Amino acid sequence: MLLFSALVAGSFSLGARVADLVDPVAFTALRFWVAALVIGAGLAATGGLRRPRAPWRQGVLGVLYALYFVLMFEGLKTAPPVAASAVFTLTPLMAAGFGWWLLRQRFSGRIAAALALGAAGALWVIFRADLRALLALDLGRGEAIYFVGCVAHALYTPLVARLNRGEGAADFSLGVVLAGALLLTVLGFPRLLATDWAALPPLVWITLLYVAIFASAATMVLLQFAALRLPSSKVMAYTYLVPAWVLLWEEALGAGAPAPLVLVGVALTGAALLLLLRPDPH
Repeated sequence: MLLFSALVAGSFSLGARVADLVDPVAFTALRFWVAALVIGAGLAATGGLRRPRAPWRQGVLGVLYALYFVLMFEGLKTAPPVAASAVFTLTPLMAAGFGWWLLRQRFSGRIAAALALGAAGALWVIFRADLRALLALDLGRGEAIYFVGCVAHALYTPLVARLNRGEGAADFSLGVVLAGALLLTVLGFPRLLATDWAALPPLVWITLLYVAIFASAATMVLLQFAALRLPSSKVMAYTYLVPAWVLLWEEALGAGAPAPLVLVGVALTGAALLLLLRPDPH
């Protein structure tokens, strides 16, 4: 999950730079096909490629996964990368709620306090360290769109544990990403045809390969692996590191640092991570 958070962060910084250059549905459909090719090739090479059982399960998860990525890309058209990554850090709180609803996973007072602290830090960043904007719920359009996607992502995490029937992480991930690819190809076929792929700048293709291989295929397998071994709230706890990773990505890509007050919110999410990762007392 530590690696997951670092890889996810790159998709915010790169995605924000190409979001206005290509249709989000067409882009996400293509990234899913590339991700499926990467995972499928890996399984074929290791002899792990199998016919899926009860593929409706991967279909349900594929819908949630596709919804998350399309809305993320749409939200990044207007949401700054750091603010969007802060929205993503609200998913542990939502995942804990869905984990209780679907799996009856309970969490201690310490975990509840950590989730609340992380959510407070996220809101501080999302509303640009402006208390008046927070009280007025002056949420940007991009952040609001992406929040809906994050609800889908939070539901996805406990559903993995609920719907998995003993499949390995890569095996199950292939079915999910194929379901998402098929769904987006059918729904977005006119957009795929209308996109002038040959005219897209190199940065779009660099971003496509990054998000398909690292921010889709790799993170999906990492998330599946973790979701089968950790409670949903702890799996998603590592998302609290994403804003800090995004700051490093933005610095590497030449963007300026956010206002110092915004960094207070990032620090709060880091403190929430430390609380969540403390071992439970026996």
